Amino acid sequence: MKVVYLIICGAGPAMHAVKFVQAAHAAGWDCHVIATPTGANFADLDALEATSGHPVTTEHRKPGTPRRDRPDANAVVIAPATANTICKLAAGIADTYALDVASEHIGLGIPTLVVPFANSALTGRAPYKRAIATLAEEDVIFLEIPEHKPHHGGPISEQFPWREAMAKAAKVATT
Repeated sequence: MKVVYLIICGAGPAMHAVKFVQAAHAAGWDCHVIATPTGANFADLDALEATSGHPVTTEHRKPGTPRRDRPDANAVVIAPATANTICKLAAGIADTYALDVASEHIGLGIPTLVVPFANSALTGRAPYKRAIATLAEEDVIFLEIPEHKPHHGGPISEQFPWREAMAKAAKVATT
């Protein structure tokens, strides 16, 4: 069975991330969820764990504790990816477990898909544009979705393309 890691960041669509896990299972994939600390505050962790059948991981393990028994990923999806996470990832900043996992998988050449959810005030800035270009140079794939005006993300959170993200991840993992 193929394995996808879903890395959730702190944005409105995170509350509906169970849709991604359902899409992964429907496509025959096993899904393991990792959340940034802020992403964990946005997501329904109980629903994600119940649907995926795995614990949601939010931080590094403590020294001296056993390694996690998680299979290797065939693809990684970062969604909803905030401007903050995208910029940190491009700069090589791995100050959370989620960023550490994402960075390692990009370095290993595992297909990585980023689905941004950021407002136009952030996506229009030079650091964000540089981050997108830098990640593209490392073969990170982006699922383009329309940006939104500042303070207008809430109403469109439910329209986040979870199923499309899983379909794209499955496609890039097999090519």
